[in-house]
Amino acid sequence: MGRTPPGQTRERVFHLVRERLLAGEPPTVREVQQAFGFRSVQTAREHLEGLVREGRLDKEQGRSRGYRLPAAAGPPTVLVPLLGRVPAGSLDLAVEELEGYLPMQTRLPAGELFALRVRGESMTGAGILPGDAVIVRRQPSARTGEIVVALVGDEATVKRLRFRDKRVELQPENPDFEPIVVDPQDLMLLGKVVEVRRTL
Repeated sequence: MGRTPPGQTRERVFHLVRERLLAGEPPTVREVQQAFGFRSVQTAREHLEGLVREGRLDKEQGRSRGYRLPAAAGPPTVLVPLLGRVPAGSLDLAVEELEGYLPMQTRLPAGELFALRVRGESMTGAGILPGDAVIVRRQPSARTGEIVVALVGDEATVKRLRFRDKRVELQPENPDFEPIVVDPQDLMLLGKVVEVRRTL
């Protein structure tokens, strides 16, 4: 069998990378090499860099999984790391463990965003259900009424932020749960919830 023309191989590389990016699983150069059986990593890199020159991929420098789909119109697509779970109930130990990535169209820098899988039912009134993923913008402060991911000691929760006199309330959106009242000095905001994702 003759060799595949370079243009056809590059097209196949593009389709593989595109499918992986849309699934939230950006491939490394070595994974592209292995997928196509290239003899060297350099061959895979040449195809990827060729796609960048053609404007079919963007490259985020300094990252092994740095290839992205360009933004034809609207915000670019960034990959948001999914870092374990956060309770939507009583406070629970915060555990950070990379589960994968969620693609998101936004103009916010990718480094400002992370996602958490929700456990518990205290935020159902705000449309945040068990198993949903919340995408969070890292920020140390928020306005009253905004939904935040907050850390009290080593324990994290997702709640609506309320300021009451000199104290802070982490307010649930379910009448079966009580607000968590904390001293502002004991509270650290990890960020504000900017999007909720649900898989049906």
